[in-house]
Parts: sequence; structure tokens; C-alpha cells
Amino acid sequence: MENFSMEMRYDVGDCPNYNCSAKGLLLPIICEYTWTPATRAALYLIGLFYSFLGVAIVADIFMCSIEMITSKTTKIKVAIPNTNETEEVEVKVWNGTVANLTLMALGLQRSLNLFLLLSIIEIVGNDFQAGQLGPGTIVGSAAFNLLVIIAVCVAVIPDDEGRRINHVKVFFVTAFSSLFAYIWLYIILSVNTKGVVDVWEAILTLMFFPILVIIAYVADRDFCGRKVSVTMSALELGIKIE
Repeated sequence: MENFSMEMRYDVGDCPNYNCSAKGLLLPIICEYTWTPATRAALYLIGLFYSFLGVAIVADIFMCSIEMITSKTTKIKVAIPNTNETEEVEVKVWNGTVANLTLMALGLQRSLNLFLLLSIIEIVGNDFQAGQLGPGTIVGSAAFNLLVIIAVCVAVIPDDEGRRINHVKVFFVTAFSSLFAYIWLYIILSVNTKGVVDVWEAILTLMFFPILVIIAYVADRDFCGRKVSVTMSALELGIKIE
């Protein structure tokens, strides 16, 4: 209250001298230090709820768009065995593994994306120095998704039921990548250049994502474990093989 009473002595022209005038990137927009704390708290809560509502609407539309893109199908001709006839079947254009690691992950992890955007805004506004949010916010959210959400998904399975991983190789690739991400973050922040992220480290970190998608796609199609014969490819196109 003493600080508030001292702030009340300022004139409107003394807004730059207000203690909180330079605390945020966007707020305060106007000189509001002469208002009562209750009025200011109510207005900030309304603005906060309005922002949450906007984010929810955008995330919902974004997720519906991603589902529409990943569910797109196309028709191909498949030869009927022991006949000269073919039939058309619908197959998905997007590979399931690639869709889950790219667009679906981007939509499902929209809360993490908000943390990432806030951290980027903070770093840009803070002369590329880590602020109060920093990388710990993103790491904490990712750790929560990795540990808590997976634990809840396993715990809610009834005792008389079970679940099976269809693509074990893809699961191993993504599990290793999840653990490697924490190890790599520790290396670039605490071992190599402590507290500093070099440009080459940032570029290499960004390149890890397309590498992960490619390796997961190879594991999903099992290119290294089986051979795709010309006969199977011809049957999908409806070409008769003697």
C-alpha cells in the first residue's frame, strides 16, 4: 500500500517513471497506475480470459484442419487374385507415422507450442537472453507429457484388457529420440558452451526433427527388414503378372 500511495503522487506525464511501465512487452498499454488495484485486476482477468478463449478457438480450428488433411484419401487399383479384374480401394495419402510426428503432434501439443511461442517472444524482447520463462518451461512441459501423461494412459487401462504396440520399431525410434532430446539439451547448455547456445547447435537441433521423421518413416515401412517385390507393386496398380 505504501508503494501504491507513492505511485499515486505521480502525474499523468510521469508514466515512464512508473515502476511497472517497462515490465512487460505489451502491457501496460496506457498509464493505469492511478486506477485502483481491484479495477486493474478485473481488467487484466478479463483480458486473460479473452486471450484464452481466442487461443481455444484457434486451436480447435487448427486441429480440425489437421484432421481433415491427414484423413485425405486417394483411390488406387488393386488386382483381384486369379482374375483379370481390378477393384478400386481408398488409401490414405499421408503415412500414419509421418502424420503423427508432424501435423498431428503439432495440433495435439498446442499447449507446448504456446510455451514455445512465449519463450521466443521473451528471448527476442530480452536481447536474446533467457528470461524468467527460459528453456525450463518447455522442458518441464515436455517432461510432463513424457512421464505423467504416459503414466495416466497406462494406469487407466482396465485389468481385464490390454493394449499392444503395432509398430514396435517406430516406438523404439521415438522413445530413443525423446530421451536423446534431454541429453542433447544438457550437452549444449551445460557441457559444450555453458549457458550459451551457438548457431551451429541451434541449426543441428532443428535438423534433428526431419531426421527423426525420416528414420521413423523408414522404420514404419520396414525398408531395412524386407524387400518390396515388383510383383506386389504391379498388383497394386492392376498389372497382370504371369
